[in-house]
Amino acid sequence: MNNLKRSLREMAKFPSAVGGGIVIAFLVFLAIYAVVSIPYSEAIRLWRGGEEIWGDNPRIVPPAWTNFFRREKQPTTIIRNSRDESPMTSKTVTEISEDMWDVVMTFDFDYNFDAFPQDLIVFMEATFVEKGPFVSLFWITPDGREIRLGEVTAKPSETYRFAQDERLLRRLKGVAPQIALFADPEKETPTVLKGRYQLQIAAVTFEESADLEAKFVAYGTVHGLAGTDHRRRDLTVALLWGTPIALLFGLLAALGTSVITMTIAAVGVWFGGAVDELIQRITEVNMLLPTLPILIMVGTFQSRSIWVILGWIVLLNIFGGGIKGFRAMFIQIKEAPYIEAARSYGASSWRIIFLYLVPRIIPVLIPNLVIGIPAYVFLEASLALLGLGDPVLPTWGKLIDDARSNGALYNGQYYWVLEPAVLLMLAGLGFAMVGFALDRIFNPRLREV
Repeated sequence: MNNLKRSLREMAKFPSAVGGGIVIAFLVFLAIYAVVSIPYSEAIRLWRGGEEIWGDNPRIVPPAWTNFFRREKQPTTIIRNSRDESPMTSKTVTEISEDMWDVVMTFDFDYNFDAFPQDLIVFMEATFVEKGPFVSLFWITPDGREIRLGEVTAKPSETYRFAQDERLLRRLKGVAPQIALFADPEKETPTVLKGRYQLQIAAVTFEESADLEAKFVAYGTVHGLAGTDHRRRDLTVALLWGTPIALLFGLLAALGTSVITMTIAAVGVWFGGAVDELIQRITEVNMLLPTLPILIMVGTFQSRSIWVILGWIVLLNIFGGGIKGFRAMFIQIKEAPYIEAARSYGASSWRIIFLYLVPRIIPVLIPNLVIGIPAYVFLEASLALLGLGDPVLPTWGKLIDDARSNGALYNGQYYWVLEPAVLLMLAGLGFAMVGFALDRIFNPRLREV
C-alpha cells in the first residue's frame, strides 16, 4: 500500500500522467455507463435489429448538438402516435350506421425549424376480419390551408410514404412532399412556414370490432448524441459499447502477452540449456512471421469472432521481441545474491521463478503493459477496417468500416468517421501518456538525478 501511494505521488509530478489519467478515467466511466445503462443482450439487439427497432430514426444524419454551430436550425424527428395519451394527439370513433364507423385521428405538432424534414411516413395497424378500413389523409398548414394527401385501404400493417404517392406528387406539381407541405406559398424560394401543423387521418371501418391505430413520423435531419448510419441505427450504441470492448480487448491482449512472455523468458533463463535454446529458436522463427496477414487469414478462413482473434494475437505475440528483453534482465537477476540464498535453503526451481525472478521484473512490466494496451486496440480497429471485424459486436473499428463502405467522407458525413476515430485517439493518447510517466518512475535508468 505504501508503494502504491508513493507511486501515485510520483505520477502526480508528471502533468502528462495526470492528463492521461483523466482520459483513462473518462473512458472507464464510459465503459461502466455503457454496461450499466445498456445490458449486453440489449446492445446486441439494438445494433443487429432491423426497421422494427430503428424505423423511427432518420437515415444518415449528424448529431443533434450540431445545431449549436449552425445558423439554420435543422429539424429533429417528430413522432405522433395514436396510442399515446397526449394533448397533441386525439382519436375519436363515431358510429355512422349499423355496419360503418368513423375513426378520426388528429396529430398536432409545432414546426419551428429552418430546414425541411428528411421524409414523412405514416405507419398504420388495422384490426379487422374481412374488410380493411378505408383511410383518407389530410394536411392542415399554419395558415389554414387543407391539402388532401391520399387514400388507402389499410392492411393489417400499412405504411404510407408521402414521397412515394405519385398522385400526391402530381398535386404538388412535382415538388417533394417534405418540401411542398412545409413551404411558405408566398415565397418563390422554398422557405419553411413555421407554426403549428396538423395531420388528420379519417378512416371508415366496416366491422364493429375493427379498429385503426396510426403513427406519424416526420424524420429530422439531425438525431441524438451521435447521429445515425445507413441502417438508421443510433451510433451512440456503438460508441458507448465500443468503449468496454476496446478496453477489455486491449487489456486482455496486453496482459496475456506480457505475462506469458515474461514467464517463458524466466523459465528459459532459469533452466537454460536445451530449454533456453528451444525458446530462442521459436522466438526467432515467430519474429519472422507477418502477424497482420496471419490474422487476416484467420478472419477469412476460421472466424471473425473478436475473442478468436484475441487468442491468435496472444499466441503470435508471446514469442516476440519481448522475450529477448526479458531474458537479458533475468540473466542479471539470476546471479543476484538473494537467488543464491534461495538455492542454499533448498527452494524449488518454480518457487524461485515465480517468487524471486518474476517479481523483480514487474516494475518494468507495468509501463510496457500500459503502453501496449492502445496498440492492441488499434490492431482490432485495423482488422475491422479491413472488413474482418466481429459481425456481432458494435466496435469503433466496425463503425469506421461501415462509414468507409458507404462513402461517408465522400458524402460529407464526417461525424460517422470522426466520432470513433476521436475515441481511438483518446485511448491511444491516454494510455501512452500514463505509460511513459510510469516508465520514468519505475525504470531506474530514466529517473532524474
